[in-house]
Amino acid sequence: MTHAPPGPLLGCDFSSAPSRRKPIVVAVGRLRDDEVHLDRLETFVTLDAWQHWLAAQPAWVGAFDFPFGLPRELVEALGWPLEWEACMRHYAALTRQEIRRTFAGFCAGRPVGGKFAHRRTDGPAAASPSMKWVNPPVAYMLHAGVPRLLAAGARLPGLGGAAGSGRIALEGYPGLLARELIGRRSYKSDDRARQTAERLDARRELLQGLQAGRSRLGLRLALSRPHAQALAADASGDRLDAALCLVEAAWGARRADSPGPGFGLPQGLDPLEGWIVCA
Repeated sequence: MTHAPPGPLLGCDFSSAPSRRKPIVVAVGRLRDDEVHLDRLETFVTLDAWQHWLAAQPAWVGAFDFPFGLPRELVEALGWPLEWEACMRHYAALTRQEIRRTFAGFCAGRPVGGKFAHRRTDGPAAASPSMKWVNPPVAYMLHAGVPRLLAAGARLPGLGGAAGSGRIALEGYPGLLARELIGRRSYKSDDRARQTAERLDARRELLQGLQAGRSRLGLRLALSRPHAQALAADASGDRLDAALCLVEAAWGARRADSPGPGFGLPQGLDPLEGWIVCA
């Protein structure tokens, strides 16, 4: 286990179609002993602004809430390139309509209950398959996010990107850490009618668990009172999800020199599919 490399830690709650109403949120912080300090929150209303900001930072370790790869079973069935960067270039060249049509065609020939192909990381993380195009549209998030990480000069350990880069991108998943702290209670909604007192209570309990360091990651989230109030008050959960990803980034950063790809990723991860950090 090592200390974090130079540069800030980032936790990113991502949107494939950011707007003023629902921007991309990046929690920026640093690791000191067992405390992850949340220093500030950055918001971006366009994908280009987010990409340019990432590229302008010379070094960081970030956990990003979108998938970094597609299921090997799907890629093989479609006859797409089996090398990750070539596969991502092929995928980036498709339109969303082409992605939806291709993936729907794949699913149509499969039995009920097994429509989607899964990555090996989906089971341990209890994550949605990265080929889903609705609820949540993670296939579109991959399509929008990964090419921009590459264009920003990031290295994605175990997969590819800029060799030797100080910009380290890890696949994060806030739901993994949230479930550990509050079970399957819902703590967020973009639907104003579902932004209830019960979800507010769940966000407060989740935040308290992060601050107390109750998760298996062994890290405490340290933040100012105004930041704590902002995270609890955000009914969409976007700011809290960014903070959850920040803690996951810190866990990975402490393991930068671990065997295999590093950053706590398993030695046997599939170099086409990738892996969710902490899973």
